[in-house]
Amino acid sequence: MSHYLPPLRFTGATILRDGEMQRRSLAIAEGRITRAPLPEVNLSGYLILPGIVDLHGDAFERHIAPRPMAPFAPSIGLAATDREAAANGVTTAWLAQSWSWEGGHRGPDRAEALMDALDAYRAQMMTDLRIQIRCETHMVETGQRLLDAIRRHRIGYLVFNNHLDEAIETARTRPDRLALWAAQAGQCPDAYRARISAAAAQSGEVPRHLCRLADAFDEMGVIYGSHDDPDGETRERFSMIGARIAEFPLTRRAAAAAKAMNDPVLLGAPNVVRGGSQAGNVSALDLIAQGLCDALVSDYYYPALTHAAWRLVDSGLMDLPRAWALISERPATILRLPDRGRLDQGRRADLCVVDARTRAVEMTVAGGRLTYLAGEAAHRLASRLHRLDMAAE
Repeated sequence: MSHYLPPLRFTGATILRDGEMQRRSLAIAEGRITRAPLPEVNLSGYLILPGIVDLHGDAFERHIAPRPMAPFAPSIGLAATDREAAANGVTTAWLAQSWSWEGGHRGPDRAEALMDALDAYRAQMMTDLRIQIRCETHMVETGQRLLDAIRRHRIGYLVFNNHLDEAIETARTRPDRLALWAAQAGQCPDAYRARISAAAAQSGEVPRHLCRLADAFDEMGVIYGSHDDPDGETRERFSMIGARIAEFPLTRRAAAAAKAMNDPVLLGAPNVVRGGSQAGNVSALDLIAQGLCDALVSDYYYPALTHAAWRLVDSGLMDLPRAWALISERPATILRLPDRGRLDQGRRADLCVVDARTRAVEMTVAGGRLTYLAGEAAHRLASRLHRLDMAAE
């Protein structure tokens, strides 16, 4: 792991502090935000914003398997993901890994392999990478295996997911699409259909299975929610067993039900940037305009996080402090991370430095460690560090 930056004070920038943009300096030392008088780096013309906290991203999959039949070692994919996240201002990120009856890259074997790989990679990690398990509800027979893996790898976040009905309908009406899904899972269509049938046969056990898992999660301190709720009734059922986070509700009714129950709603930043869902689901911009969004996540594309914040600013829906909170402070609160998401004294030094004119991320600091540096910000920081080295000699 890289060393901390030397104690520094960034001056001349506009900083997001206490819910507003302020012209003031920001000091960091030993991985924390501090107030001490320190050597200065002039960042005039820049914005200093809290590091981004991303609660759900599966972009790591394309680094591990850029083509379905061309996988690479997870360690290579994790290193690439680490750097891509940092280049986009992300300082804490959950990698959304499926635990599904589909098998292949979404099966339990692949999930446990990723957990092992992340544990091994942790010593050289720059971004604080963690794993979110996206657990298919009809995985009844793997309940104990899942709990054992969560304990062994200290997994703290999980969402329930049920795509079985969609798979059944696809098998009935779109055999071409089903064949593609089967190929992505490394199976023939007949084998994939058999997996669908086997999962469906366990439907009667699913409610008890989910309740058992929920009880275990509560004892273990795991935060959990649900993914792709199609309606308010589904959201209510998950909320009743303690799955309080509503990730990617498919309809306004599902999102409204979550808000009525004070359950956090997570939406995809790509949906905001593109002006709609690539899958044809409810528009994130519409839900945000109606006050039905608590946080934005990268989903499948890290650059969308900052671009979504600026899209909200440019559309007049929010000012920058409120928009940025959707990708920093609010996610940190939802996942109970009191040491990040804000630029307050004593918190982790998680910073995203943005060129105020171009809006490009030019520096990312995660836990006081430099994880990304480019452009004019690189010149200014390097020059200051060089002068400090010369003075020390």
